[in-house]
Amino acid sequence: MEGLTRQIGRFAAEFDIANVPDVSLKGAQTGIADCIGVMLAGSKEPAPDIIRRTCIDVDAKRGAPVVPSRQWLVPADAALVNGVSAHVLDYDDVALAGHPSTVLVPAILAQGWASQSSGADLLAAYIAGYETWALLDDLEPGHFHDLGFHPTAVLGSIAAAVACAYLQRLGVEQATHAVALSASLAAGLVGNFGSMTKSLHAGRAAQSGVLAATWAKAGYTASADAIEHRTGFMRAHSPSREPDLAERDHRLGQEWRMPGYGINVKRYPVCYATHRAIDAAIALRAAYDVMAEAVAEVRVHTGEFQRLMLRNRAPQTGLEAKFSMEFPMASALLAGRVGLRELTDEFVTRADVQELMTRVKVTTTKELAKEWDQPFAPIDEVTFVLRDGRELKADPVRRPKGSWQSPLTQDELREKFVDCAQDVLGDDANALFDQLSDLKALGSVRELDLFSAALA
Repeated sequence: MEGLTRQIGRFAAEFDIANVPDVSLKGAQTGIADCIGVMLAGSKEPAPDIIRRTCIDVDAKRGAPVVPSRQWLVPADAALVNGVSAHVLDYDDVALAGHPSTVLVPAILAQGWASQSSGADLLAAYIAGYETWALLDDLEPGHFHDLGFHPTAVLGSIAAAVACAYLQRLGVEQATHAVALSASLAAGLVGNFGSMTKSLHAGRAAQSGVLAATWAKAGYTASADAIEHRTGFMRAHSPSREPDLAERDHRLGQEWRMPGYGINVKRYPVCYATHRAIDAAIALRAAYDVMAEAVAEVRVHTGEFQRLMLRNRAPQTGLEAKFSMEFPMASALLAGRVGLRELTDEFVTRADVQELMTRVKVTTTKELAKEWDQPFAPIDEVTFVLRDGRELKADPVRRPKGSWQSPLTQDELREKFVDCAQDVLGDDANALFDQLSDLKALGSVRELDLFSAALA
C-alpha cells in the first residue's frame, strides 16, 4: 500500500472536480470570495506593503499581479504578499483549527494566473488543498496551538502545495515530491500572534506551496515518506506525540471532509475564539439597552484553548486587540459593534476603552466542544453585572453567526465583501462579487475584475 505522502501526491495529480459534492463547491466558492474581499481590505495595511517593497519586480510575462496594484512579482512572491494582505486583518474565514482560505486563495490566484487556470480549476485546487488539510488535522488528536504551532502555517504549506501541484498538472511522482518539499517549509508560532508576523504565516505558507510545486516540476526531489516517517512532518509537529499514522487507504477523493467541517465566515475582524462571546455581548446590550457606564463587570466564561490564543489582556494597538477577550467586550459595550473602524490604535487606546477592559473578568473550562473542528469550549457565556447589583445573562452561544452551522445569507456575504472591497474597487466591488459567485463559468482567472488594475 502507498504511504501517506504518496497518497496525497496521487490525490493532487489525479483530482477530478466531477466527483466533488455540490456542498463542497459552494463552500469553496464562499471561501474564495470572502477571502478576496478581506484581501482587498488588508492590502492597505502596513504589513503587506513592507513585504511587497522587499520583493523584486519582474515583467508581466514572468510574473503574477499583486492585488490590487499594477506591480508584478514572481508567482511565489505574489502569493506571499497577497497572503499577508488576506490575513493581516484577521477577518478571513476559519476552519480546521486554522484559516484555510487565507493560504489557499493567494496561492491559487498566483499560480492560477501563471497557469492561465479557469474558475473551475480554482475551485478544484481549493478543494484539493482543503481536503488534504482536513485529513492531516484529523490524524492529529492533539491541538497544534497547545504546542505553539500555528496550524495555518504548518498545515497550510502542504495544502497549498497540493493545490498548486494540481494547477501545474504535476504527475504523481512530481506531486509527491511537492508535498514532501512543502513539509520542510512549514513553520509558524502562536507566540507571534498579535503582531505583523501572524499574517506572515499565511503569506509564507502560500508562497511555500507555490515554490514546492514549482521546484518539484523542475526536478527537485524530496523523501516520498516525509509526512509519515518516524522523523517526518506529523511526528515533528505533533502536540500529542501520537499522530494516527496507521497504514491504510485514507480515501482522499472518495470520502469528503468539507461537507462536515465547512467554512466559517467571520463577522468580526478579530480572533475567532472571541466571536461567540461577541455575539452574546452585542445581543445582551441590545436586548436590555445597556450602556457601558451602568456595567460594573463583564464576566466571560470560555475555553482554556481560547484563552491561550487571546494572550493580550490590555492591548495597546489594533493588532494586539485582535487577540484579546477584553477588547471586544469593551468595544461591544461602548460601540455596539466590533468592526474595522474599532480595530485601530486610536480606538483601542481611548481612555474609556482602556478603563472598560479592566472590568472584563474571564474564567475558563478545559471542556471541549464535540463535533467541531475548533478547540473551543462547548459554549461561551457572557454576563453583565450592573452597578445596581443586577446580573444580565446572555443566552449561551454554541456557534457564532457566519459559521457553517449558522451561515450568512448571500446578501450578508455581499454586504461584507463590498464593505471590505469598496475603498479599493469603488463601484466595481459588486461586479467582482458577482463574478466570484459563479466561478465555474469563468474561463480564465485573468478575466477577474480583481486584476483590472494590473492589466490597465
